[in-house]
Amino acid sequence: MPLYKTITPNSQTTVKIWKITESYKDLMDKVDLKPVALERVLGMKSELHQRGFLSVRHLLHQFGYTDSDLYYDDYGKPHLRDGKQISITHSFNFAAVIISDLIVGIDIEKQRSKIAIIAKKFIEYEFNYLDGGSVNYIRHLTIIWCVKESLYKLFCTPGLSFKKHCLVIPFADNDLETVAWIDYESKKYRYNIHFLEFDGFTCAYAIA
Repeated sequence: MPLYKTITPNSQTTVKIWKITESYKDLMDKVDLKPVALERVLGMKSELHQRGFLSVRHLLHQFGYTDSDLYYDDYGKPHLRDGKQISITHSFNFAAVIISDLIVGIDIEKQRSKIAIIAKKFIEYEFNYLDGGSVNYIRHLTIIWCVKESLYKLFCTPGLSFKKHCLVIPFADNDLETVAWIDYESKKYRYNIHFLEFDGFTCAYAIA
């Protein structure tokens, strides 16, 4: 099983990352899905998405859960039946799950230059410290996107804007953590952020 990495940021939280090397058939043969999940994966048009979906179920097994332990609320946020907090992500050939007693969010993204084209759609405050001419510009944009996506998953509130409501505090090239804020409806929420890079991908997770 290609469990790529396990991270324990604190005693209440564990992150597991899966490198998706198996075929769709191999992943499907080794997992039990409840009917609604089976219907969902069979209805996916992209095999890449199918493999991502199935690899998340294999990650659940690594934590000691099954697909039946997972459900989604009306906002699409995943939950575990035992009350533990969970967040899920997959991108191309990587997937990750974070489980904690605390409220958490996680995201993985492939580092691609086209993120610079959409930067103005998700960044405002951060332009004050970003250097558009830096060789690390794409890396930094990807980190910020992952941080904001993890905040969005954690907060799970309709109307939350990456650009208007989510702020990522400056970080250095060699940093592996930072602080981020959600400023929403006259209230401010502070989150500790951890991030890492591997194989041309970025992963960030937020912990309340």
